[in-house]
Parts: sequence; C-alpha cells; structure tokens
Amino acid sequence: MLFVQIINYIHNFKRDNSGATAIEYALIAAGIAIVIITALGLVGDELVVLFGKVTAGLKAN
Repeated sequence: MLFVQIINYIHNFKRDNSGATAIEYALIAAGIAIVIITALGLVGDELVVLFGKVTAGLKAN
C-alpha cells in the first residue's frame, strides 16, 4: 500500500507544472537585470560626467 502511494506521489509530482511559471519569470527578470547592468556599465562614465555638469550648473546659479 505504501509503495503504491509513493508511486502515485511521484507521478503527481512529475505532472505538476505550478512552479514552472515562477522559474520562467525569474529567468526573464534575471535577463532584464543583466541587460540593464550592461547598459549602465557602458554609459556609466558618461552619466557621471553629465550629472557633474548639471551639478556645476546648479551651483553656478
């Protein structure tokens, strides 16, 4: 009887796809984060210079 219950549990576990959606969303979020980090890394120095100019302009006024 216990063996049959274990086999049924394993079969039900194999058919359960409820966690798949969460994993897919996590992978999409990780991909978007990588793109954002890469983009900020490429333009990061330019943003520092731009904000430096804005700060200097505000202090001059």
